[in-house]
Amino acid sequence: MSDVRPSPISRATAALGSPALGAAVGIAGLVVPVIGWAADKVNLKLLLIIQAALILVLVAGHYWMRKTFIHLRRVTNLRAMDDAQYYDRVRSQLEAELISDYGEIADGHLRVYASEVPRLSTLLVNTVTESQAQPQRILAADLTTNPTLLTGRREYIAANRRFTEAGGAINRLFIVYASDLAKQDFARSLLDLVGQHRDLGVTCGLAVRDRLRADQAVDVVVFAQAAALVEEEQGDADYNRGRSSVYFKGIGRWTGRFESVWGHGADSAPRILQAYEAAARPQLDGGTWDEDRISTAVAAL
Repeated sequence: MSDVRPSPISRATAALGSPALGAAVGIAGLVVPVIGWAADKVNLKLLLIIQAALILVLVAGHYWMRKTFIHLRRVTNLRAMDDAQYYDRVRSQLEAELISDYGEIADGHLRVYASEVPRLSTLLVNTVTESQAQPQRILAADLTTNPTLLTGRREYIAANRRFTEAGGAINRLFIVYASDLAKQDFARSLLDLVGQHRDLGVTCGLAVRDRLRADQAVDVVVFAQAAALVEEEQGDADYNRGRSSVYFKGIGRWTGRFESVWGHGADSAPRILQAYEAAARPQLDGGTWDEDRISTAVAAL
């Protein structure tokens, strides 16, 4: 393969942005006045011309750097993040990929849209393992209105599998309207989804959305105590729409909301899911679905 020689213009513009040139001009700017002061005869006019030329070179170099390179905002306060190491890994990766609105991450908050959401979700899962953020745990609450949407997120599901195989724990809470739980097709899709996640090593639970406060019915994934991904607008099957936010500060409030719904003991979300399965699965398998009976069972959960 023949080498393509850079044009004179390319060489000139590259030289303007050269750190070596900047350093040389800076040194010259200090040395020239000293030499002029030390000389017996000082040509003030010549000295001013040289100084002006050096300033013009610095300005031109600075302008070229601004036009040629993207300048990323620095982190405002790394220590303010709940998990600085985890945050710094995610920030570095996003800056490298130049994700849209990347500048916001300097404040510990990032908004992502449409097809960026699944990709960022996968990155956040992988970083929990890579950074060894503690605890090695993911808490996921899903406002489930269409169970089949989650089955198509292959990269995210694969990342979940790698996380659990590495020893991490995932609790996934399906938050569902009572009326949906009574529908045969919805019930079949939901229980298939539950089975898929259990195969990944995920602990699953169920909550009836009608009984939750507004601040509890939130679509959120908490990664260790390092980040929270909050879905603000539900994505469609292909993620051509949707909007989410990622927070790296104040993660405890999202953990608290999840745990208040997950619960403990006989009233915990896993026990509620088991009770729903006990009522729904025999009717699904036997082809004897009775919506009134299921509605009564859901009311008793």
